[in-house]
Amino acid sequence: MKGWLDVTLTETKAIKGWQNVPFTKVEINDAFWRPRLEVLKNITMKACLVKCEETGRIDNFAIAGGLLEGKFEGMYYNDSDVYKVLEGAAYALMTDRDPVLEAEIDRIIDLIAAAQEADGYLSTYYTLEAPDLKWSDMEKHEMYNGGHLIEAAVAYFEATGKRKLLDVACKMADHYDRVFGPGKRHWVEGHEEIELALVKLYRTTSEDRYWKLALWLLEERGHGHGKGAIWDKEEWGPAYCQDDVPVRDIEKVTGHAVRAMYLYTAMADVVHASGDPTYIDALHRVWSHTVERNMYVTGGIGPSQHNEGFTHDYDLPNESAYCETCAAIAMVFWNHRMNLLFGDAKYADVVEREMYNGALAGISLSGDKFFYVNPLASKGEHHRVDWFGTSCCPTNLVRFLPSIGQYAYAATDAGIVVNQYMNGETALEIKSGTTVKLKQTTAYPWDGKIEVAVSLEQAETFEIRLRVPGWCRGYKLSLLGEQPQPSEGKIENGYLVLNRCWTPGDSIVLELDMPVEVIRSRPEVEANIGRIALQRGPIVYCMEQTDNMELSYDEFSIAAHEPLLIEHRAEWLGGVTVLKGKVAEGSACLFIPYYAWDNRDAGFMQVWIREKEDRYLYR
Repeated sequence: MKGWLDVTLTETKAIKGWQNVPFTKVEINDAFWRPRLEVLKNITMKACLVKCEETGRIDNFAIAGGLLEGKFEGMYYNDSDVYKVLEGAAYALMTDRDPVLEAEIDRIIDLIAAAQEADGYLSTYYTLEAPDLKWSDMEKHEMYNGGHLIEAAVAYFEATGKRKLLDVACKMADHYDRVFGPGKRHWVEGHEEIELALVKLYRTTSEDRYWKLALWLLEERGHGHGKGAIWDKEEWGPAYCQDDVPVRDIEKVTGHAVRAMYLYTAMADVVHASGDPTYIDALHRVWSHTVERNMYVTGGIGPSQHNEGFTHDYDLPNESAYCETCAAIAMVFWNHRMNLLFGDAKYADVVEREMYNGALAGISLSGDKFFYVNPLASKGEHHRVDWFGTSCCPTNLVRFLPSIGQYAYAATDAGIVVNQYMNGETALEIKSGTTVKLKQTTAYPWDGKIEVAVSLEQAETFEIRLRVPGWCRGYKLSLLGEQPQPSEGKIENGYLVLNRCWTPGDSIVLELDMPVEVIRSRPEVEANIGRIALQRGPIVYCMEQTDNMELSYDEFSIAAHEPLLIEHRAEWLGGVTVLKGKVAEGSACLFIPYYAWDNRDAGFMQVWIREKEDRYLYR
């Protein structure tokens, strides 16, 4: 078998190697995302910091460091919640250097540094509760916690230039590297995260040993090395944490949804970092299996509460759907990497689906209540709460939302890719060294018209790629108010490719058709037989009882050809476009975006509605 980095030119052609554009280079000022980012910074982040304090998560570090008397509080993975909030705070500081927030983060970093043991080990649960049992149970999230520490440390260093947390992370990673690796101890981390974090640490420090350790950890899977609580449970076993087959041989998605998505993210990261294509076939196989057979229309994944993950193909129940918020966020991470690797818009389509539906549903409009579980139907008993015993989802949202700008663009050798549409601007240096400024003006996702102003100091030939979303059935394109030449605007891998000599003041107008689309599941999805869902643009819609008081849960139907009025209500739910029509039984009905449900009075909710059969269609 070919070894890593023993690569031929032919083998690497499948890898595009597009470059990520940091969110710090993307200014977002639209009516959809900007208010949410403000709420996140002013409400969500502070609420999560308070909860981490109230629940002992922060004190655990002070106690472990000998700065405070007491016992460990909470679960063995609680350190990770603090790290995720720190990462989110770092992202906030990158765009708004808030001295009060920075001082609070510095205080917490001092506690984390105090808790680190002399050899670099850092996990407050084991330091305080079971120091003799370190590295004895691969389920206990020791490296999972460490991965989130690394991501926070890298982010805070990039935000402030301060090295204290980064030094802690490097010391911990060096400890891992001394204990584990070829000729040392085996290790299969039960909850993936460390692998992608190590690649991020490599990119910050340029230390090859970090990404090589990530590769080694990936290669440990599927060889019988796993030991611990997961492996001992017959109904879970190695597949629960993706340890059933070597990663290069993966055929299908299995087990815990978040763990699986973090694994695939790390596999893509290692390919990108190394240039070696060994994992490419497995990534393509498991992506198709996940998206085509195991993903909800909202982008949600993982239908089962029992294993917080996957069961069998097309098992997509609605009322009992688990669809953890963290899994939707992790789908963004993975598909973003896939887009950068392979240059195909279908991955950015999934990112968009998650951003506007699966992930965004996890947080209330007020920013202080959350969903852990995201069903597609509810009789009225499922509601957001302000915290969970296991609160990975609120803290994951704190680090995900401030960084959404990074999904808008990609840089290539040929030019610039526009992946997501949002009002704002970016300035990027293309390969020739010229700085190009792109300014988007749009009311997306409610309106499909996007104007892109191109600014540069002098004429330059390069490529701009505009994603045509998979939901879009038609579009119009104009350049400086004129139709493009026949040689321009060809679609390649889901992108309109505009390769021309751009001059100062040039502009592009892309108008995406955005009618209401009736969605039907594949016939293998038993839960949706005889049902339809509605989508307009990237937004999936649902029916909520508070707008439909004459209706009872699942006792109505709608005809697929029923005309629907599209109406924007700026004063509703932070500003939404709603759909108005009639059910087949004659009552008026109204649909709102799925992400906005459970922000008002309690009541039923449904995404998939019974379809009224029109006998005239079958004559």
